[in-house]
Amino acid sequence: MTTKAQPDTSGTDTDDPSGYTENLPPPQDTTKENSEDAAASLKYSLLGPSLLKAGQDTVDQSKVSEIIYNASRGSKFFNREEARDKSLTAKIDQILSQKRQLEKLDLGHELRVADNLIAQLELSRDLSQHIVHVDCDAFYAAVEQLDRPELKDLPFAVGGGVLTTCNYIARKYGCRSGMAGFVAKKLCPELILLPINLDKYTAKAGEVREIIAEYDPNFESASIDEAYLNITDYCARHAMTAADAVAKMRSEIHQKTSITVSAGIAANTRLAKICSNMNKPNGQYVLSNERDAIMEFMRNLPCRKVNGIGRVFERELAAVGIHTLGDIYSNRQYLRPLFGEKAYEFLIHCYLGLGRTCVKPAETHERKSVGTESTFRDMSDPTEFRNKLRQTSEDLEQDLRRAECKGRTLCLKVKLHTFEVLTRQAVLPRAVHLATDLYNYALPMLTKLEQEIPGMKLRLMGLRCTHLVSTKKPDTMAFFGLKSRGNELQEYATTSAKKTPDMDGSEWEKWPVKISAVSEEQAAHDTAETKLMGRYSPSQVVPHRDGNEIALRPRGVDAEPLVAEPEWWDCPICNRPQAAEERRFNNHIDLCLSRQAIRETIQEEAAMPTPERKTSKMEPKKPKERKRGRQATTPDPKQKRLCFG
Repeated sequence: MTTKAQPDTSGTDTDDPSGYTENLPPPQDTTKENSEDAAASLKYSLLGPSLLKAGQDTVDQSKVSEIIYNASRGSKFFNREEARDKSLTAKIDQILSQKRQLEKLDLGHELRVADNLIAQLELSRDLSQHIVHVDCDAFYAAVEQLDRPELKDLPFAVGGGVLTTCNYIARKYGCRSGMAGFVAKKLCPELILLPINLDKYTAKAGEVREIIAEYDPNFESASIDEAYLNITDYCARHAMTAADAVAKMRSEIHQKTSITVSAGIAANTRLAKICSNMNKPNGQYVLSNERDAIMEFMRNLPCRKVNGIGRVFERELAAVGIHTLGDIYSNRQYLRPLFGEKAYEFLIHCYLGLGRTCVKPAETHERKSVGTESTFRDMSDPTEFRNKLRQTSEDLEQDLRRAECKGRTLCLKVKLHTFEVLTRQAVLPRAVHLATDLYNYALPMLTKLEQEIPGMKLRLMGLRCTHLVSTKKPDTMAFFGLKSRGNELQEYATTSAKKTPDMDGSEWEKWPVKISAVSEEQAAHDTAETKLMGRYSPSQVVPHRDGNEIALRPRGVDAEPLVAEPEWWDCPICNRPQAAEERRFNNHIDLCLSRQAIRETIQEEAAMPTPERKTSKMEPKKPKERKRGRQATTPDPKQKRLCFG
């Protein structure tokens, strides 16, 4: 806050009729002070989002920020960051003004609302789980070092125009991911830059995941080099502590992949993420599953350490006096009016150290959007724009096919050569996923941007689909609440491949007993049902196939060339495979449902005694009348059971 000097009026008579006034010193010029503050905030912003990356603790960040400031000054990136910083400063001024107005009001209601929320969240605290966050140490750099061990003691980074990662030696100079390559060269002139090889990194990540899956098959991949897993069941089965289990896992990963990983062990995913960065590289940190230990751990933790609080939100919180998570409680009455409902609840969760305890594969999460984008050198030719848009459409089509979905809303994203980001979106008349459709719907948006910005120059282009529609085949078993047979068939196929030696030494394929043939009891039951249902028997409409029979081909007979096997859908009622034809499949389900209803009725009638009609004492019992032309015969018991009257 800037304060102005007050004039000294102790020896001055303000009511002097002569009009004489003493010369007062002019107020201090605050222009220079404001410019210095603006430069300081911009320098901090230029440090980037990876300020708290591991290996940066011993770096003089003020020196690094000065080098970045001078190296990028005058560039388009610098001008864009300067404009964003000024906008953020204006927003913070509004927040402070709003807070001064709130301080004059009675905020007792806000205090009670915050306290009630804290009490409710405390009841939901789960301290029974052991959640682990595993993070590979400088993953891209570590993989490259396996192929080039001579780089072990040299500073190097992976990336070109922008660094994707760098080894811990380069981090001592202030280099970090997300930093421009020429700025990193200013910080470390000896820095070696290596090109990116995603195929190599993906293959190595697969090796790490295979080991992680042994401890939790339902682990959740957060990125290519980090994952969450719940080892509660593993520790219970092997009678191990969480720390010992994680140490064993890290040792296995290092032995089999030559990659070191760090881990955090805590009661939920948010705490585990924070803890995994405490003892990097090649270390682990355990936070006790006790409320007092968690509250003490979070009380003095800087806000920026929490995943979800970046440099912008950090500055806004610092402006209102929240520097650590412990400061949230003393300022809880201001959170909702200043930052909104979602940010308010997020901060209360952070203060209490609460987070997710449910860890499941990322594929099971509902996707909100599918998109792709790429950065390139400045481009101004309209023909190049269209070629790039077509290529982006083809990339998005592949991503949509992998995600098995279509999009109803298409969004075009471009970044100008001034680093200004523009987006345009259109609601499509139908869900699309083909590259041709994506290109045709995105082209008018690009053309309109060209008209709005003559001579437009781009350095990034991307497409994204939202309001997704799934194209996955429906799981009929799950629809009817039955267990899918996909996993069972896969297990059978695996076990059937095993061969056992026969008595004479020859090897024959041994099939599981469960799928060998239809049991005699089931066959007799089906035959009886067929007689009961007569012409409504499904076996007369659709050939009787159980799906478990195996047609064995004699050995030594020349087999015909293999052809593509026809696709079959399993009936959720009788579990028999049917031809993958929607109309026939629906007809078969209708027949199976009818058969199921008849079967249940038969069972109910067989279990219930036949009720006898009670006659009134006042009413004489009427003799039975025989219908003319029909002989009295013994009623068929089966027909009696089918009577629904």
